[in-house]
Amino acid sequence: MPLGYYDVGATPFFALQADQRVSYCLYVPRALADAPDRSAWRLIVAMHGTGRTATTYRDKFADLAERERCIVLAPLFPVGLIEPEELSNYKRLKFHDMRFDLLLLAMVDEVGRKYGIDVSRFLLFGFSGGGQFVHRVFLLHPHRLAAVSIGAPGNVTLLDNTRDWWVGTRNLRAEFDTDIDLAALRRVRVQMVVGAEDTETWEITLKPGSSAWMEGANDSGRTRIDRLATLKANYEQHGIAVRHDLVPGIGHEGWKVLEPVQAFFMSVLREREKAT
Repeated sequence: MPLGYYDVGATPFFALQADQRVSYCLYVPRALADAPDRSAWRLIVAMHGTGRTATTYRDKFADLAERERCIVLAPLFPVGLIEPEELSNYKRLKFHDMRFDLLLLAMVDEVGRKYGIDVSRFLLFGFSGGGQFVHRVFLLHPHRLAAVSIGAPGNVTLLDNTRDWWVGTRNLRAEFDTDIDLAALRRVRVQMVVGAEDTETWEITLKPGSSAWMEGANDSGRTRIDRLATLKANYEQHGIAVRHDLVPGIGHEGWKVLEPVQAFFMSVLREREKAT
């Protein structure tokens, strides 16, 4: 299919054809339109947080996309899906009839078909609410991922067969019709990143009566720094290697931690290029 004017560069938002309640925008280097062979092109997904700053993250990855022959996909799961003012449903992947992990994969596959690039294993970044989403997608779909960058999630899901989802993974089969595949998880490159001054707790301390409350919801630590350290230790106990970046002088500001994220993604992309 020939590409149109709005299919390259920083694109508008496209409604996902599988479910038009959600959408995505892209950054597509103009060089792709003239590329006779797109087999080496890759996909980076930049997931928004609670503020839904999808275009900001899309634009921040544009230079990397140009250098490394990538398309950037930035999903948008808007506030108020099904329930008015609902902010956080996508972070735990499942809400009423919506499976946000599967919607993401539908976006990825739609982009792969349209642009003719390899999306069998893509790179996935998210910060804050996006970090919550990313590390849970990682648990369910490691076979689709080349790398994940998990940024400052407020609440974490541990590999833990003594607690139910979303605190643990005991009932994963009942919730998502799948099981943990440790061998596949260990094949994915994993980064965790957080600002060294990211110490506010007002948004992440859950209390009984909140929509996300579960027993054990706050057990992984007080701050995002603490909770990410707990998640890292949990992964490493299960043989999953983790690169950890604590960015000095930065609070809860996702766009300010992108330098180590992009360095990590660049190393993954170049390793994959050498392997092929």
